[in-house]
Formats: sequence, C-alpha cells, structure tokens
Amino acid sequence: MLTLQAIKENPEYIIERLGVKGFDARALITEIIELDKERRALQTRCDNNNSQLNKLAASIGQLMKSGQRDEAEKVKTEVAALKQSTKGLTDLLDETQEKITKILLNIPNTPCEAVPHGKTAEDNVVEKTGGVIPELPADALPHWELARKYNIIDWELGVKVTGAGFPFYIGKGARLQRALQQFFLDEAWKAGYIEVEPPFVVNEASGYGTGQLPDKEGQMYHVTVDDLYLIPTAEVPVTNIYRDVIIPAAELPKKNCAYSPCWRREAGSYGKDVRGLNRLHQFDKVEIVRIERPEDSYAALEEMKDHVQGLLEKLGLPWHILRLCGGDMSFTSAITFDFEVFSAAQKRWLEVSSVSNFESYQANRLKCRYRDADKKIHLCHTLNGSALALPRIVAALLENNQTPEGIVIPECLRPYTGFDIID
Repeated sequence: MLTLQAIKENPEYIIERLGVKGFDARALITEIIELDKERRALQTRCDNNNSQLNKLAASIGQLMKSGQRDEAEKVKTEVAALKQSTKGLTDLLDETQEKITKILLNIPNTPCEAVPHGKTAEDNVVEKTGGVIPELPADALPHWELARKYNIIDWELGVKVTGAGFPFYIGKGARLQRALQQFFLDEAWKAGYIEVEPPFVVNEASGYGTGQLPDKEGQMYHVTVDDLYLIPTAEVPVTNIYRDVIIPAAELPKKNCAYSPCWRREAGSYGKDVRGLNRLHQFDKVEIVRIERPEDSYAALEEMKDHVQGLLEKLGLPWHILRLCGGDMSFTSAITFDFEVFSAAQKRWLEVSSVSNFESYQANRLKCRYRDADKKIHLCHTLNGSALALPRIVAALLENNQTPEGIVIPECLRPYTGFDIID
C-alpha cells in the first residue's frame, strides 16, 4: 500500500497519478489526511496522559513515605481516573489507525511516469517486436482441434472429472507440459534465480501482503473451512517469504523462481476468445520474483524483460512487448509489461507473461525492508514476472508448428520431451 508519508508530502501528485489508472482518489486522500490529524492529536493526548501518570505514580511513593496517606489516596483516585481516560483515548487511537489502514488497503498503487494514459487494452503501447509469424495454409487447425486430432488434451474428460476450464493433458501433451516446466525452471536457474517449491495454498495475511486481497476475492478459490486460498500465481507465496523480514543490504537482490499450478475463477469469461487453452481455471506457470533496493529495481525490471524475451526466442515464437496503459494495469503495479505471442491459426495475439515493478507498494504491506550500511531501515522494491505461463505457449506452439507430418517440437525442448514431433 502507499505510505502515509508519501500521501502527506504530496497529496496532489498522488491524486494525479492515480487518475492515470482511472481511480478518483481525492475524497479518500482528503479523508486519510484528516484522520491522520486526529490520530496525531490523540497520540499527543495519550503521551501527555502517560507522562502525567508517571509523575503521579512517583508522587504516591513519596507521599506514603512522608506519612501523608490521605493525600496518597487522593492521588490514587486521580491516577485511576486518568488511566480510564487514557484507555478511552487508546481505544479511539486504535480505531482511527484501523480506519486509515482500511482506506490505504483500498487505494491502488500509483503508476510511474513511464505509464501511458489510457483506459483499455486498446491504449497499450507496443514497445518491441520479434520473431517471424509463420504462413500457414488455409486449412490450418486451431490448437483445440489439433489437440483432439493427436489425442494430447482432453477437455471433455476435464469437464467430467471437475468442470470447464480444467483439461486433462495426455501422453505427449503431458510430456510437453512437463518439458516446458523444466525448461523454464532450468533457464531461470541459469539466470541466477534460486528455485523454491512453495505451498499452493496461502492464508489471508499472504493475500493481503501481495495485494490479491482485498482486490481479487472474486477471482480466487477460497477454502472456507480452513480460510485458505488456492494461489492465483506463485508470486503470492514466494513474495511472502519476505513478509516481516529485514534483509541486510549486502544480501540484496533476492532472486527466486518457482513452478506452481495456478487457480483463477475467471468469472464471466465466455466466447471464442476463451476456447481451448486461451483461458483456464487451472494452469501451470513458472514465476520469477525479485526483491531489490529502490535504486536498482528498474535495472532489474529490464533484466527480467530480457529473460522472458530470451525464452520466447528460444521457443521460436513471434512475440511483442506491450507497455500497459494506466487503465489496463493491476491494482498493485507501478508499471507492467505484457508479452504476447502470435497464434497463427487463430490469427491473434495471446498474452503469456506480465512483468511488473511494484516499487514499495507490496513491500509496505508486507513490511519487507532492508538495513543499509548505516543501520537505517528502508522499504524494498518488489518485482515479479511470468517466465512463463504454459497454456497459451502450448496453444501457439501447436498451431505455429503444425505440418502435414505432425507438430514439430522446438529444438530447445527435445532433450526434455524425448521426442521431436507429435504425430
């Protein structure tokens, strides 16, 4: 969440930047500033009361020693009244702080200056393009028909066992999934990311820490009996490793990668754009996460973008990078770059990765900090990115690499699959 200090120092700037996301923050910012004035006034009164209590407590002992018991009893009565008053002030102080925190949790992150203005995905900016879009024959099949033809993905079986959006991967389809997972993890390891295997469910505190709560309750699967959430991305458990942690500056950056299944309800999704693997309720992904000093975070963001670009180049897929406009960004992000690959049979671009810098927004919620050489404590910057999400990668690989003989597997995956063609 935004820091109270940043809001107080430059409220008009905060309001202006949040306007880029289409969020009108003026009323909330005004309310927070007024509540903070109340909080500071209450804190002053509590401090004064506590100081007075200390003086009175000391005087009771002196009065008792001098034999002035009646006076001592009067002071005790005064102390009791003052304690009661202080308790009321403390309760009011806690209530005021809770109000401030609740408002802060519901204000999104401010987009950085590089974020373009815009309301929808149509306003995103194409920053970079690479690869060659293959020319397929007119009778080229979309991936859902290819999957049936070669018996590698079974959607009907998924519906039978679970429901729509939960496919079965079969035979070479399952091996292709596993090959991509291992390839992405190996490439992340080569790039210096330390692999972790996290839990696939998290508690409410973890959801709040990374900003999925209170923003995305409708998209997350909630295990109500245990009050746990199935993760929408490995970002959540991996970033929460550093919740309530003070990291020595010499240990930064922290670079982690993790494979996980991901669950998203995607309520209201329908139509041709969600056919096949285009949108699922459960899918596999390898995530990269970085914890950085603020001055290093944008250089780290460029490294992460280069890493994802390198994966797509090795897979031989046509790609482009979008710099998201304010209206298309997530609640928590300061800047986001989406990677899309071209699906030749569908003749459309499919998002396969989002790489984001959250600056100090998540770190403030997480209390993720570092200690510098002068022993001073500062908020870290957090970043994460998909490297990569599998379903649409598989869709593009199947469609773009189809031949009369079968689907050709990219060279980089063959050591993992054990075969070079799906036939």
